Amino acid sequence: MARYALLILPSHNRVYGESSVRLTRAELAVFSERAMEGAVTDIGETRIGGLPYVTFETPRPLEGDDVALLSNLSSVYALFAVEGELLRPLDMRPLDRLSSDLVTILKYAGKTNEHFTKLLLNVTVLASDFPLGGKLAVFDPMCGRGTTLNQALMYGYDAYGIDVDGKDVEAYTGFIKTWLRNKRLKHTAETVPVRRERALVGRRLNVEFALSKEAYKAGDTQRVSVVNADTLRGREFFKPHSFDVIVTDAPYGVQHGSHGGRTGKGLSRSPLELIAKAVPVWAELLRPGGALGVSWNTYGGGRDELAAILASAGLEVAGLPDFEHWVDQAIVRDLVVARKP
Repeated sequence: MARYALLILPSHNRVYGESSVRLTRAELAVFSERAMEGAVTDIGETRIGGLPYVTFETPRPLEGDDVALLSNLSSVYALFAVEGELLRPLDMRPLDRLSSDLVTILKYAGKTNEHFTKLLLNVTVLASDFPLGGKLAVFDPMCGRGTTLNQALMYGYDAYGIDVDGKDVEAYTGFIKTWLRNKRLKHTAETVPVRRERALVGRRLNVEFALSKEAYKAGDTQRVSVVNADTLRGREFFKPHSFDVIVTDAPYGVQHGSHGGRTGKGLSRSPLELIAKAVPVWAELLRPGGALGVSWNTYGGGRDELAAILASAGLEVAGLPDFEHWVDQAIVRDLVVARKP
């Protein structure tokens, strides 16, 4: 057996940092089952030199593709082969195509931890029929200020979103345009009105960019499209079967209240009320073989309730390790993932 040690990335968020080792163990188990044919065993926590590591074994030494895959774990800082009392660093090759400040530079109240956003995206893609390193279309049906969208862009995916909060969409629009200009990436960006029967039903940001002028001319581009509208009206803006994966962090009703489930129809303290209305719409937008991943505040409803909602929309709920973790006194966060047959 070959033995390895993952050094956990330091987190600026102390509370999330305290959960990161356990969450990484669970995430690694998903990587093993879904992408490595169960090759990873004996996953545990070990302190080496006073620092926390996630340690594990494999029946054979990890090869380049395996190391590249594990380089995308949400909280991995470095990967080592354990050789006696020594650690030999392995060459990390994550999917990231863009500068990390795309996901770290924005700071605002209520922002989902970017490590957790990456974890949610990872386990959702791994539950689908599509490879983590593919050219995927990712949709966040409650995208806020774009944390999920930006992580999707990091991986080279196309990113799509919808949100009813005009201020959030405006903030994301300003950010992504400024970021692309500052990085001097060849791009086009426009915000256009969306009309149905001459009535204004929303506004849409459309962005297309490439890593170089040559890539742009060759059509090797990525796309971002964000609509300022109610998520329940998603079919008015996107065609059925448009997305490979759908990933979203539901509003934390206990702390913030979800205003009519983000429909503008009064305060609701349960995110499950919104999700129950929205999941049939989201499922229609998902391609067969795609997966839907949702994180939510468990004080607003239990896992069995959410699983039943997803199943009622024809989705197959995936069996996952325990990802539940404490955020603050009003929020205990968990996630659930379901695949569309």
